[in-house]
Amino acid sequence: MQVLPPSSTGGPSRLFIMRPVATTLLMVAILLAGIIGYRALPVSALPEVDYPTIQVVTLYPGASPDVMTSAVTAPLERQFGQMSGLKQMSSQSSGGASVITLQFQLTLPLDVAEQEVQAAINAATNLLPSDLPNPPVYSKVNPADPPIMTLAVTSTAMPMTQVEDMVETRVAQKISQISGVGLVTLSGGQRPAVRVKLNAQAIAALGLTSETVRTAITGANVNSAKGSLDGPSRAVTLSANDQMQSAEEYRQLIIAYQNGAPIRLGDVATVEQGAENSWLGAWANKEQAIVMNVQRQPGANIISTADSIRQMLPQLTESLPKSVKVTVLSDRTTNIRASVDDTQFELMMAIALVVMIIYLFLRNIPATIIPGVAVPLSLIGTFAVMVFLDFSINNLTLMALTIATGFVVDDAIVVIENISRYIEKGEKPLAAALKGAGEIGFTIISLTFSLIAVLIPLLFMGDIVGRLFREFAITLAVAILISAVVSLTLTPMMCARMLSQESLRKQNRFSRASEKMFDRIIAAYGRGLAKVLNHPWLTLSVALSTLLLSVLLWVFIPKGFFPVQDNGIIQGTLQAPQSSSFANMAQRQRQVADVILQDPAVQSLTSFVGVDGTNPSLNSARLQINLKPLDERDDRVQKVIARLQTAVDKVPGVDLFLQPTQDLTIDTQVSRTQYQFTLQATTLDALSTWVPQLMEKLQQLPQLSDVSSDWQDQGLVAYVNVDRDSASRLGISMADVDNALYNAFGQRLISTIYTQANQYRVVLEHNTENTPGLAALDTIRLTSSDGGVVPLSSIAKIEQRFAPLSINHLDQFPVTTISFNVPDNYSLGDAVQAIMDTEKTLNLPVDITTQFQGSTLAFQSALGSTVWLIVAAVVAMYIVLGILYESFIHPITILSTLPTAGVGALLALMIAGSELDVIAIIGIILLIGIVKKNAIMMIDFALAARARARHVAARCYLPGLSVAFSSDPDDHSGGSAWRAAADVKYRGRRGTASSVRYRHGRRSDSQPGADAVYHAGDLFAVRPPGIVDQKPLCSS
Repeated sequence: MQVLPPSSTGGPSRLFIMRPVATTLLMVAILLAGIIGYRALPVSALPEVDYPTIQVVTLYPGASPDVMTSAVTAPLERQFGQMSGLKQMSSQSSGGASVITLQFQLTLPLDVAEQEVQAAINAATNLLPSDLPNPPVYSKVNPADPPIMTLAVTSTAMPMTQVEDMVETRVAQKISQISGVGLVTLSGGQRPAVRVKLNAQAIAALGLTSETVRTAITGANVNSAKGSLDGPSRAVTLSANDQMQSAEEYRQLIIAYQNGAPIRLGDVATVEQGAENSWLGAWANKEQAIVMNVQRQPGANIISTADSIRQMLPQLTESLPKSVKVTVLSDRTTNIRASVDDTQFELMMAIALVVMIIYLFLRNIPATIIPGVAVPLSLIGTFAVMVFLDFSINNLTLMALTIATGFVVDDAIVVIENISRYIEKGEKPLAAALKGAGEIGFTIISLTFSLIAVLIPLLFMGDIVGRLFREFAITLAVAILISAVVSLTLTPMMCARMLSQESLRKQNRFSRASEKMFDRIIAAYGRGLAKVLNHPWLTLSVALSTLLLSVLLWVFIPKGFFPVQDNGIIQGTLQAPQSSSFANMAQRQRQVADVILQDPAVQSLTSFVGVDGTNPSLNSARLQINLKPLDERDDRVQKVIARLQTAVDKVPGVDLFLQPTQDLTIDTQVSRTQYQFTLQATTLDALSTWVPQLMEKLQQLPQLSDVSSDWQDQGLVAYVNVDRDSASRLGISMADVDNALYNAFGQRLISTIYTQANQYRVVLEHNTENTPGLAALDTIRLTSSDGGVVPLSSIAKIEQRFAPLSINHLDQFPVTTISFNVPDNYSLGDAVQAIMDTEKTLNLPVDITTQFQGSTLAFQSALGSTVWLIVAAVVAMYIVLGILYESFIHPITILSTLPTAGVGALLALMIAGSELDVIAIIGIILLIGIVKKNAIMMIDFALAARARARHVAARCYLPGLSVAFSSDPDDHSGGSAWRAAADVKYRGRRGTASSVRYRHGRRSDSQPGADAVYHAGDLFAVRPPGIVDQKPLCSS
């Protein structure tokens, strides 16, 4: 056993150095905990940052947008507006459908929000129309969130009504029960029903009206309680043939008698099995289909939910007839898994590159193995803490670990170098380990806590951006903290057992060859540094100019929010003239589908036409374009979008709006483009005045493209102007008029057919095949008070007017959303500023308010807090460094390098053509930590060098290159959203090379210039630890 001097205590590392078995087992425990944690962690694209969102849908077939707004949407909004924790309420009232989206505060649990919504719906029930077919239905889903999976169900042998019935009862309900599924929608609208199409001429000839027919049908088909008989010995339940199940039964229904002869329903109407809503349709590629869209609950894990669906699908499809085919058209998790796999590969590559750089500089296998063990151990141990914190394996946490690779290796290198120095002086490895670890402990602690201090402001970023990067910051901080523990325990213990004078002095051919190259680099550096120190005022001027330059670059650099991802899925909206009918829109949609499917990058297409709560009007269609995998197509999603829009422009009468789906969804409404801007007023008239003027101005701006608005006020309306006096003389009320119109043209649901598995509707309407358009109104008949039949035309005039196709509200007031994209040669910041400038030139009245929405609003919020975020990071670092060094001056010396680094970072972004977005800002904050870490090591080394003999260490280039190479996989990953952060980290730190060395040299107590050259030369003299007899590079 070696005899140690009393002073060689080893500090906190002594216990671990002296007990190698315990230390090894402790590290094995950390390793096992990390492996178990990794297997238990869920996988997702991003941290779960969704706002608690609930969608409330109410269907009222035949109601106009104005009726839906006043009779359905407004009463519900008044109740919802009283809920606590509500962040935003938006609604869309269109023909026959009301959709209200409720977004709650991030801090409110979704289950609590659900209870509040249910209570509000119950309170509004008495205020809703009495003939509403179904009560409002809510779903825990964000309508703007793309489906996690889209399935198409087709059949060549069965009608679509039977296909939808089977899918709804056997497939959709089962999928809805899966944990994490928020909503399963069936697009295509082919739900089975009995359709009764009245012959207006026939019932008029018989002196009947549609109301007579409706009353007869509703009275003939009931399903109510009948009671039971309870005798002395037996109990008998009562039942009757009060239900009619088929179209044939309805066809034989007697609705009236004339001259003693029965008049059956089949005599005056066409009764057939059909679809509940004939104005809905969906297609998969070119084939009519039932399209099933599965959306997740806000906060649910996408991958685990999709896996559960995949596991259940084979069992569900087996219950369907062989003629029914179920095809998975899109699965968002495919791209998410690929993205996460790429990031995991980049993490492994970063570790390999860091180890390679370590060996390249140290040129010693034992000295390389030690940090090679410390790096993966620190990263793997982080997974155990991530499980405890309920994190997931996602692109941001993996990016944090990739970045941590460059950080965690620094601690091990610093410890190894300090211990190696004592071994080179002839001390025994164990004594050297105790002495070296004891000396370097404070430096490791200061490096660790000052770097963690940089991450603290990230935890205080506001709203959804702060929640998004919370996992990133904590994961990185945990990895750094575990690295410090490993460096003060395992690393000195391994140095005491693996390093020796013989191993450090051993050189091979590679070592000798590379040494000459490094010596030349160091010599050139020494000469350059000497010139810099000989011109102090010029150097200070350059340093101050970098501060000014960084401010100028910050002002002029393009600014964005979040990088656009290529997930292989494009959402589209097809817009036709506002007077387009369902048949006309369906024809246009098929033309567009033919064009889209010809593109070589397109794999499949689903499209939907009709109004059902997801689509606002008959003149629009929804599309989802699924692209081939990235390695099977030549172009990325933005180029594909541009090509498709150019091709569809050749189809007359339609406008196509496309946008790629993103993992991060902030919006609550399905939008035509990526960004939104709203105008809100107290009345619709105010919007109708100002929206066209603003649209005209915005469409002329070069900073915007694909500018469109959801304001559609040119929908055709046949206004029935009733002469109330004439109607009153005949005993006809306005309720009679509304009922007659609703019976004829509203696809009115008048009765329900109950079965053991499902319920189906009876739909009443007029057969308008022979009387299309406004002529159909001439066939309407009303019953007067004396029993006579009166034509509608005798008491009313028909006027053709224009009215909105849908009415939108934001927090109970009318609103219009303007959507836009940003051209490639402009940034989102340019677009936002251009809109704000245009708004000022219009001089909008005070009752018109404007606001950005969705990701544009989040961009404004993030941009406004960016400067304060960076200032907070600098202040936090200064406080921590001041506490650790017990000095007001040393922290300033360390932080004085930041402007130089900032110039390098911003120039790197501009040269690379990247925007200053959220990811780049994170890179800048990390750059602050990197630059600070270099400065701490440099100052600590120089201060210690003055108190001891001259020696050599690779404390700055080696850690710096480790960080650079750990960032390299991010920088070169195909389509990576994190490339800006890598550019900032790698290129930004290059601007700090001479700044800290000069400043510390000028503050030296003796021979400032010469000492700075000498010590900086030593600091950068990267040689094998065994070579200690080199001369200084330069002297005074």
